[in-house]
Amino acid sequence: MTARLVVAVMELPAFRAVLALLLAMLCTGILVALAGASPVAALQAVMAGAFGSIDRIAYGLNRAAIYILGGTGVVLCFRAGIINIGGEGQIALGGLCAGWAVLRHPGAGPMLSVTSGLLGGMLGGLAWAVLAAIIHVVRRVNEVVVTLLMNFIAGLLVEVALHGPLGEVGAGFLQSPPLPSASRLPLLVEGTDLHAGILAAIAVALLAQLLLRRSGPGFALRVLGESHRAAAYAGFSRIRLTIGLMALAGALAGLAGAVEVLGVQQRVVDGFSRGFGFNAIAVALLAALEPWATIPAGLFFAFLETGTRTMQRRIGIPASLVVVTQALTMLFVLAAMAGAGRKGARSARPAIAG
Repeated sequence: MTARLVVAVMELPAFRAVLALLLAMLCTGILVALAGASPVAALQAVMAGAFGSIDRIAYGLNRAAIYILGGTGVVLCFRAGIINIGGEGQIALGGLCAGWAVLRHPGAGPMLSVTSGLLGGMLGGLAWAVLAAIIHVVRRVNEVVVTLLMNFIAGLLVEVALHGPLGEVGAGFLQSPPLPSASRLPLLVEGTDLHAGILAAIAVALLAQLLLRRSGPGFALRVLGESHRAAAYAGFSRIRLTIGLMALAGALAGLAGAVEVLGVQQRVVDGFSRGFGFNAIAVALLAALEPWATIPAGLFFAFLETGTRTMQRRIGIPASLVVVTQALTMLFVLAAMAGAGRKGARSARPAIAG
């Protein structure tokens, strides 16, 4: 009876996640010690960087909003067997279009300014993702190749725009003029930078869970992810589902870019989206391809990122060790949660094999 209880506890996802974190901390401590620093001081720096003040918590929550929005779109695509890794470019185009929409009407009131910025960002990301989907379904180009290459094109488009009509004259580097204060997302806590983007991201993830589990389109995308033949037999159009899902994922990524520009940057800065899209993929995998789970996964990744950056500054370890620390943590957690995410991983397998 005791042995069965121990086995049952060890199979709990929470237990496996905690064990993975402990193993990751142990390996990280060994690496930090080899680098000549104190593992205890490193852990204290991570915790202080993530939760040491209300400003640090606000920074982590703002970053988590980006990862939750982007990761939710990735989850929906992967569950349908569509390997969309174009979030980086879709976030970049979303932020660019959000800034452009706001700067076109600098005298607009808060409601119109924020709404136009968010809609502009969603439309920018949606258009970029739909273009990739059309190339994939019409020209039969692998979606991994299309979305990956379009990331670089999107980055170049942002540079061109900031070199040209959207750029700030006389600035020392590529950026747009400051956005009007009316376009700033509402703050949740006065005196901090914590904005309403985290609430929107949580709402989106929960709605995506309902879409996936409690709707006809959600059933269709799950069938498509399990078997293209079964989807065709059931009368589901693979082309329509692919374009529709890519459009939805692009809109969410574009919304993430708009949230970053309107809520944090308050201008479009060259390279503002660098790393967001690929981190969103890690968040989606960490969530075992379940939309609701992108909430804790996004929070975990965001606070891990902010904490390890503080560790680098405080104890002077190399920047490469910070990346290794994040990668080790993700690796252990993903390995621990592999059983829970096995069903979702099967959904993505047909597209990877193709």
